[in-house]
Amino acid sequence: MDITDIRRQFPILERTMCDKPLVYLDNAATMQAPQRVLRAIEEAYTRRRANVHRGVHTLSQEATDAMEHSREVARAFLNATSIEEIIFTRGTTEGLNLVASSYGQLLDEGDEVIVTAMEHHSNIVPWQLLARRRGIVVKVVPIDAEGRLCLDAYKQLFTPRTRLVSVCHASNVLGTVNPVAEMAAIAHSHGAVICVDGAQGAPHTRIDVQALDCDFYALSSHKMYGPTGIGILYGRRELLEQMPPYQGGGEMIGHVSFAGTTWADLPYKFEAGTPDYVGAAAFASAVEFINEVGIDNIATHEHDLLVHATEQMLTIPGMRIFGTAPGKCGVISFLIGNAHHYDTGLFLDKMGFAVRTGHHCAQPLMDVLGIEGTVRASFGVYNTYDEVDSFIAALRRIAPILNQ
Repeated sequence: MDITDIRRQFPILERTMCDKPLVYLDNAATMQAPQRVLRAIEEAYTRRRANVHRGVHTLSQEATDAMEHSREVARAFLNATSIEEIIFTRGTTEGLNLVASSYGQLLDEGDEVIVTAMEHHSNIVPWQLLARRRGIVVKVVPIDAEGRLCLDAYKQLFTPRTRLVSVCHASNVLGTVNPVAEMAAIAHSHGAVICVDGAQGAPHTRIDVQALDCDFYALSSHKMYGPTGIGILYGRRELLEQMPPYQGGGEMIGHVSFAGTTWADLPYKFEAGTPDYVGAAAFASAVEFINEVGIDNIATHEHDLLVHATEQMLTIPGMRIFGTAPGKCGVISFLIGNAHHYDTGLFLDKMGFAVRTGHHCAQPLMDVLGIEGTVRASFGVYNTYDEVDSFIAALRRIAPILNQ
């Protein structure tokens, strides 16, 4: 890859922060958008701003065509069997809430849902809400010292009442990449379905929902070089057909009368109201960017940066890295001695480094680790070895201060 050429496509990388060249290492939270995505947004607003699916005029038809093209782009990216399995959402969080709210209505009191100790709040709270509404039981898979799931414990959690497993493809804190296909096979052998939080998986590795054999897969555009406020939920067609609508209103109906209402066919049954057709078009541009660069090239580059950074960070006195599982994605969560993560983050901000600090919406995991939060550096395709080296130099400079 020509990283110099790739970086030229991201205007924000030209700015400074605190009078220093910006080094953006907060990609696990939100990735930056290339110029082509920004152009797609501008074109949608300036050339074909019209509501989709509801008009016969040219602007509406063009907007509809752009949105449905985006659905096909998403289908191909995930290798879903049909576009009917691709639902537009506001992001991973809404996708997971859709599954919990809609598929959850098929569960009975006493049925069980399995999650893991490394989940984002978005894959914990919806199931807790369902437990309050329907009386389901939520079980948790523990992790080992390296941050890997304990698969033996996972297997032992299943009972005849287990109905669903919901797991992150990759941890946003530990970087651990979970064995989704193996977990799916175990779940299916017990008659359970599996839902995958793909927020940290889709940007960094090739996704094939058929090979993974997952039943649901949720992802976010803004973590894939795309716009905010839009994402995808893949759902196995036979399950989506069984599930009641998530929301009611326009677009998701077949026919409405005061005597009763019928639902639209898939995927529109789950897309009530005016969709973010502008975001959908821009999301397609982001996926096309990923495809042109090559997801395998992106994964290799980010892994090399991860290895390079980790090796150097471990030589810094007081450095503690959380998550050391083999094959992890490009995320490093760390603390320097007993220094507060906010203090470290503020020092780094003043030196031009954008990193994330806090519990990363994973407070139960922080409890398992015995800490309040971490500093997190995470990589994207536009990050460079020079940026990593300058980041390490900054850590070496502030470590003696923080270790006092």
